[in-house]
Amino acid sequence: MVLLLPLLVVLTAKPCAARTHSLRYFRLGVSEPGRGIPEFISVGYVDSHPVTTYDSVSQLKKPQAPWMAENLAPDHWERYTQLLRGWQRTFKMELKQLQGHYNHSGSHTYQRMIGCELREDGSSTGFLQYAYDGQDFLVFDKDTLSWIAVDNVAHITKRAWEANRHELQYQKNWLEEECIAWLKRFLEYGKDTLQRTEAPLVRVHRKETFPGITTLFCRAYGFYPPEISMTWMKNGKEMLQEMDYGDILPSGDGTYQTWVSLDLDPQSGDSYSCHVEHCDVHRVLQVPQESETILLVMTAVTASIVLAVGLAGVGVLAWRRRLREQNGIIYLPTSDQ
Repeated sequence: MVLLLPLLVVLTAKPCAARTHSLRYFRLGVSEPGRGIPEFISVGYVDSHPVTTYDSVSQLKKPQAPWMAENLAPDHWERYTQLLRGWQRTFKMELKQLQGHYNHSGSHTYQRMIGCELREDGSSTGFLQYAYDGQDFLVFDKDTLSWIAVDNVAHITKRAWEANRHELQYQKNWLEEECIAWLKRFLEYGKDTLQRTEAPLVRVHRKETFPGITTLFCRAYGFYPPEISMTWMKNGKEMLQEMDYGDILPSGDGTYQTWVSLDLDPQSGDSYSCHVEHCDVHRVLQVPQESETILLVMTAVTASIVLAVGLAGVGVLAWRRRLREQNGIIYLPTSDQ
């Protein structure tokens, strides 16, 4: 697993009042940084929104969201700037040690990702892992207070780190308690951004992708949060196996976009419709049989109806969080991790 920006997962639509939120910190160290690439980077995210950043060029921890700057005092940024400068030195030393163990020279990377997730049902989870050259290196198992090593070199680090039981317990406590506390705090700071709802604008069009093959595209734009369900239906029946899905990607303005497509036989006379669910809104776009003009039908429904439709199997859309989480990581308790 590469630790660059969170991978997308498969979700079904649900009311926006119940959402899953996450706090993640990523760190990246580079042994031979090139022009414009810092030796060390640390970035923090709440959901898909960058909230903090630090790099070895500026050597300053800075807010990346207005609501972070407004709610955290200057001494917070000064304190964690000093701690991250220490982490910068630690990353450089540990990366050099790994290169020695692997007998590597040249440019290599060392990454760390830590964070927690607060689910819509109130439960939570935490995660901490390291990667070398973009591949898993060590993964923390907080339940057993142990590290999972992927190769012989990782076992060297595993033995050294597991000898410090106090540190293992500290990591577990931070993941289960302090991380969630910080996440809730940040969600309150940024509630106007993080807990807002923007309904999708949906368009349908057809295109001849190969001779004799026509593809229907259903595209959704400008929606937030990124969880969305889209499916094509043929004569009222779902076509899950025949559909292709696009990634859910940032639009650059704080919203998201995605698409789902389906090949059809234009001579068949079948009826096709695209069904989109986002939060408590269900939208249906009916495709006319003989016209390139697309008829748009939108129906707002209650959350209970959306849930009932979802349970009936209206469809699932893979939404892949692209943050594909940039690297650097920081603990925010008594010491910056």
